[in-house]
This record gives sequence, C-alpha cells and structure tokens, in this order.
Amino acid sequence: MAEAADFRGTRPSPARRWLRRTASAVLGAPLLAGLLAVPAAGAAPAAEPAKAPTGSRTVDVSLDTLSPSVPTEDDTLTVSGTLTNKGKETISSAEVDLRVGPRLSGRGEVDDAAKRSGYLPGADPVTVGDKYTVKFPKLAKGISQDFTLTVPVDKLGLDDPGVYQLGVSVSGRTTTAPYEQVLGIERSFLPWQPEASDSRTKLTFLWPLIASPHVTAETRSDEQQTPVFANDDLAKELAPGGRLEQMVSLGSRLPVTWVVDPDLLASVAAMAGKYEVESGDTTVLGKNQNVAKQWLTALEKVVEDGKVIALPFADPDLASIAHRGKNVSGTLSHLQNASAVAATTVETILHVKPSTDFAWPVNGAVDSSIVDVATSAGAHNVIARSDSFRETAGLPYTPTSARPIGGGTTAVVADARLSTLFDGDMSRAGAATLAVQRFLAQTLALTEQAPDNERSIVVAPPRMPTAAQAQTMARALEGLSGNHWTQPLDLVSAAEVKPDPKATAKVPRAAAYPKKLRAQELPTQAFQDIRTTQSSLDSFETILTQPERVVTPFGNAVNRSMSTSWRGQALEAQRYRDAVRDYLQSLTSEVQLIKKSDVTLSGRSATIPVTVQNKLVQGVDRLVLKLTSDNIRLKFNDDGSMAELPVSIAGGHSQSVKFDTATSANGRAQVTARLYTEDGTQYGEEMTFTVKVSEVTPTVLLVIAGGLLLLVLAGIRMYSHRKRAVASDTANGNGDEPEQPSDPTPDTGPESGAPSGTGEKVDR
Repeated sequence: MAEAADFRGTRPSPARRWLRRTASAVLGAPLLAGLLAVPAAGAAPAAEPAKAPTGSRTVDVSLDTLSPSVPTEDDTLTVSGTLTNKGKETISSAEVDLRVGPRLSGRGEVDDAAKRSGYLPGADPVTVGDKYTVKFPKLAKGISQDFTLTVPVDKLGLDDPGVYQLGVSVSGRTTTAPYEQVLGIERSFLPWQPEASDSRTKLTFLWPLIASPHVTAETRSDEQQTPVFANDDLAKELAPGGRLEQMVSLGSRLPVTWVVDPDLLASVAAMAGKYEVESGDTTVLGKNQNVAKQWLTALEKVVEDGKVIALPFADPDLASIAHRGKNVSGTLSHLQNASAVAATTVETILHVKPSTDFAWPVNGAVDSSIVDVATSAGAHNVIARSDSFRETAGLPYTPTSARPIGGGTTAVVADARLSTLFDGDMSRAGAATLAVQRFLAQTLALTEQAPDNERSIVVAPPRMPTAAQAQTMARALEGLSGNHWTQPLDLVSAAEVKPDPKATAKVPRAAAYPKKLRAQELPTQAFQDIRTTQSSLDSFETILTQPERVVTPFGNAVNRSMSTSWRGQALEAQRYRDAVRDYLQSLTSEVQLIKKSDVTLSGRSATIPVTVQNKLVQGVDRLVLKLTSDNIRLKFNDDGSMAELPVSIAGGHSQSVKFDTATSANGRAQVTARLYTEDGTQYGEEMTFTVKVSEVTPTVLLVIAGGLLLLVLAGIRMYSHRKRAVASDTANGNGDEPEQPSDPTPDTGPESGAPSGTGEKVDR
C-alpha cells in the first residue's frame, strides 16, 4: 500500500527499499508459517469464500417469455423476465434495455452467440432506444425484480430475413463503480421471415411414448390372471399434468411421428382392468383404472390418422445387446421375439397398424455391431444422430437425414443440435424460452444454408421427456406452425427421401462409440441371468397343461429385463431380474416330490408308492418319475435297478405313483427318486430313501407252521383233559364246590397303542 502511494514516475531510495523488504519479511513470516502449517488430523481446510460476480455478470438476467416467437411486421414484441442482483452492492439507476442485431450468418454463428457469456462491446446487439426501457431506482443485493419490455416489431430495425441476435441487458452504477456500465445481459434469437419462403425444409419430429418397466412377472391365479405391478408410479405419469398425459395432450395438436414402446401400452391396458400393486411383503388392489382408461382413449383418438412407429417390446437396449449380450445364447432370439410381438400389441390396443421397421439405439449412437443387431431383429431403418455420423466431406450445409449404409439398411440421421436442445432442465421458464428460440433460429439458419437444396431433417428428442421438456418441445413446434421455412414430414417418408450423395454413409467403428454411454450398458451378467431364467422357463413350460398362462407374463418380463430404461440404474435392473428368477423358482417348486421315510419290504416282491404333489392351479403332465436303486438285489419290474413311470396331476392335487419291486436277498438299498420332463431334463430336486429287505424263506415258514401245529395239538389236549376232569368231579359229588381262582396275570400283554417304529412297512 505504501508503494502505491508514491508519486508516479519516481522510485524509492535503496535504503527505503531495503527497509520495506525487511519489514515485509518480518510481518509476512507468521502469515507464511500459518499457511504452511499442517492442519490437525481430521480437520478440513477452510473453504475459500465464493466470490461474488462482478462486471457484466453481476446481475442474472432471465428471459421468461418472448412473444411472439416468430414475429411479423404488424406484431408487438413482448419480452418479460427477472433480474437478480448477485453482487455485493446495491445497484442504483438500473435500466433494462432490449438489444437487437446483427443478423447472424449460418448455424455456427448461432452456436457461438449462444455460448458467449458476459457483455462484449461490438459483438453484442445495440439497444433499441431509450423509449423502450424499464428503469429501477435501485436493485438491492440478493433481490429479484420482474420486468416487461414491449416494442413494436417495426421499431426493431429488422431488414433481410434471417436470424437476429436478441438481448436484454441491465445497466447501472455501484458505489465501487459510480459510472454507468452493463452489469448483466442475456442473449437469445429472433427468427425473422416476414414472407413465406418457397424453399422449405422438411422436418420430422419424433414424439416418444416410452416408460420404464412397472409390471412384474407375477400374476394371480384367477381366470383373468390379475397382473401385479411393482409400484403405482405409472399412474402418476398418466394422470392430468403427468409426463405421459402431457405427451398425449400436447402431441394431439402437433405434426409429429409417434414412437411407441408396446410395453407401455400393454402396461396401461393392464392397469385399466383389475390389477394389484406390491406393498411390502403383500399386495393391494390398484385404484387407478379410470386414469389408465382415459389415457388410452385419448391416445387412440390421437393416433387414428397419424403415423405410429412401434419399437420392439420393452424398448430393448440395442447397444448393450451388441456389445455385451449377443454372444450369450438366446439373447438375439429374445430381441426377435420383442420385435415380433410389437405390432400385435399396438394393433390390439390402439387399433392402428404400426411400422416396426425402425430401431432406435440410445442417443442415436451406432457402430457396425449395433446395426447388425438391429437388422437381425428385422429393422431396415436405424435412427442415428449426426454426432455419431459425423460429416467428413466438408459440406457447407446440413445434408438430408436418410443415408444408405449397405445391405438394404438406411440410417436416418437425426440432427444432433436440434435433438439435444431440450435435454436440460426445462422447468425454469428462462431455460425453456432460450431453448425454443434457439430451436427456431437453428431451423431457419439450416434452411438458409442452401435455399435451393430442399432437405429432410429429423429431430430425435430425449427418449423419455419430462413434462416440462414436452411443453417446451410443443412451444418450439408451435412456433413453426405457420410453415414459414419448414413443413412437416413423417418418419416413414423421411426414411424414403432421396439421400445426399455427398453425405457421410460410413458406419462408425466400435472404438468410436462414446465411453460414457458404454459405461451405462447392461453387463454381460445380465444376459447370463436372463439365459438362466429362460432355461428354467422352457423346462417348466413343457409340463403345463396351460403353458400360455406362464409363458406370456414371463416372456414379457424377460424382455423388460433388457430395457433401455435400466441405463444408469444397475442395482434396480439387477433387482428386477432377481425378482423374475425367484418368482419362477417359486412356481416350479410347487410341483415336487413328497418326502418319503424309509421302507421295509417283507417278501420277494412288493409295491413302493412315491407321491408327487402339484400345488399349481393348472394341471401338469408330460412328467416322468424315475426310481434308481444302488443295490442290484432290489429290482424294479423284475428287470433292473431303474424304473420310470409317467406322471399327470390335476391342479391342486397329489398323485401316488406305485413301482413294483422284487428282491433276491435281505439287505438295504438306497433308492433315488427324481422327476424329469419328457425330453430328459431334470426337474426339481431329487429325493432319496432307504429300502430294508427282510425276506421270509420257505424253511422258516415250515418251522413256523410246525410250531403252530404243536400249539394247536397242545390246546386240544388241554381242552380234552379239562373236560374229563369236570365230568369226574360231577360224578364224585363235588359239583357245588367253589372254583379255584385263576391266575390274575395274563399270559400276553395288551396291544400297544403307541406309534410303530420309524420306517414304512410294505407287505406283498
């Protein structure tokens, strides 16, 4: 500070300079030591206080409305917004000005103007004039003020048709800078075309109806197979003001191509009837049937005359399949099945015939493997994006979207600039207004690139737009409603437009696929899990008398396991796959062998019963029960150590399957029982039990018979002897004498009522 107070042009003496350096060193030493000191363990370094914005960034300017978006000569332009003083000082004599011009040349200049921040004299538009300003005596720090500027369009100085810069700035003074300066500015664009042009760009805007999976594989056992939803969140999206309700109501008045996930339609149709929702360990009845019915009715009315593109069922992630799943057996067949059921689902619910000839990889990012997977499922058109299909010929204009890429396949390349304009948070009025004006500016600049070269451009917005994004997209399309420089074209027609011979038609290499997108893909393990589930389902299906009650819900659940909506939600995706697998296992275990205790055989031959239980509501057949003995002395059907019998059981019943056995000697045998499907696939868990053989030989039988004969003879002799004794006593006059008391102790004990010992005795 002392040096700053010296007279300009003079230098301090050497002695004074030495004194100052010495003082600085002495005074600065403690400060330096403090800066270099190591903080105590666990103590976080103090964060530097955030610096308040200064200069032309002091005031945040938000342009909330700009009307009309595309003005004519007789219109009055109205711009409204909000000013927020983010500085540390109060601003005095604040003035809000509208700035217009100059006319921009080309899409690149539009991009450059949109990226610029802060005021740049000479490059930014000039003010319209003092007559069209708004003044505030002061803007206190941290306080917001609303403003509205109204200017007749003929006062804006617009000349030739084209895109003009439009800006709103705020000027004022502060205590630190007591002179007028620009303290905040926001830029936008004003498309100007007072007369319709003969040259128009054909514009195709995709309007996606896609949602994340909500339906589980579980259904109730009633005749209607009441579906079970994982949650009731879908109802919120369908209700008035919800994301999907807004998509339908807004799209109903726009020239768009509907891109539909058939799974969404199937889920809403299921919700329109009786459905249940998981709630902890139980389920509760769903209550949003009316919401679902109203949405379907509205959609059916909207699309009856429009073009509908049906994606494969559940919108499978083509890139994940191409990069991580196609080498897992069965994955491509799932994709083909998802494509096959798409048309049927849409026709059944919406009563329109959709086009199923399009594939839409995530963000339009493609490589050769993704194209191969898409075409293997029957698609002949792949919706790509221009940041994937980069132009290499140095064209001075944006080429037509359709590109032949070989094998009869067409890449429909959406414009990346237009497609990504609505990706951000459009719930802020300022962000939405800027997106709308930039969309209009880009489409006009695109048309002016080559006015004599009519082109076809496709816009592929976010896959699942929020309600705010949908509203912003609708405003942008409504700005083009006068067909000033564009005309609508459906996607099917856009794919058939004659391609530009100079446009890039080479499919990008696998290495060019974005790393960020690759990191979000489903892992290989996901497809291995799906394969395991499908294998169990195949075995289960073969034994059912009504297999469609299981195949359809589980097939849909398998398709949902590959959905694009799982990107960035690895844990949720894993839980969904696990839930599908666990529920299938719980169903297959309802057909099982009843645990059997050890068996004792008496004799050379006997019958062993084994019980099979079916707790399912439908019957099972085409099952085979096999018994195997580890002891050659125990034979089944007199011909070997293995026997098998067919099993067919009605729903909710059990069946006792009886096997004839024969033995040749006493001993033990370990018997294994297991169910198989007709093709020899093991079904369920095996069961083992022990068979004890206690054979009674002929010699033993003779000995027993001889003993019984002796007992009979002895009884007869005793009876005769007693009879003679009674007769003798009567003859001797002893008939009135009392009898001798008998032995109070019985010869044999009473029959025991206790349960028999362990084991099951099987007689002949």
